[in-house]
Amino acid sequence: MTAQRREFLTLLSLAPLLRWSKVMAAEQQTPGNGQSGSLVLSNFTGDEPEVLEGAGWRGFSDRVMGGVSDANLESSSVAGKSCARLTGTVTRESNGGFIQMAMYFGSSEAELDASAYQGIELLVYGNNENYNIHVRTADCGWYDDSYRHTFLATPEWHRLRIPWSEFAPNRVTAPLDSQRITRIALLGWMREFEADICLAEIALYR
Repeated sequence: MTAQRREFLTLLSLAPLLRWSKVMAAEQQTPGNGQSGSLVLSNFTGDEPEVLEGAGWRGFSDRVMGGVSDANLESSSVAGKSCARLTGTVTRESNGGFIQMAMYFGSSEAELDASAYQGIELLVYGNNENYNIHVRTADCGWYDDSYRHTFLATPEWHRLRIPWSEFAPNRVTAPLDSQRITRIALLGWMREFEADICLAEIALYR
């Protein structure tokens, strides 16, 4: 692993937006699913991680708001695949309860138009625990506003497809506007447990 990749994937609370220099083609076939027309947002499986142009990842925990959960985001290799691996201890102490890796699409709440797609596809590996995926749009104001879905991450590489309709709004009255997405995040969420989730690829599917 190069020093550049270590720096990119190190947990940095309130760090500036970090971007990869290598970018994905705007539209391509998602590896392994046999269907064309998917938009790959980020892929960790090659020699160097790839990301949609202008996008980047941040890793942080509830410590940014006074909690005491511990988190680490790093480049790893798990069960034959390169991936981004989010690990840590999630605790509700001090009014906290989360760790996360979050994908942004540029500075100043830049937006991604995903309206041509049905939902989000993940290639993940976990530790038989439940995790959350949260989507924020331009309609989300307060930090806790988002659209949420919970999934089980089993200890094997598996693809999950989550349609927009399965994201439940939290503190948001507007329906999810897939034309104006500002952030997508994977989280260990609001309970006491040891988190360990690996992401090899995230895409939008038709």
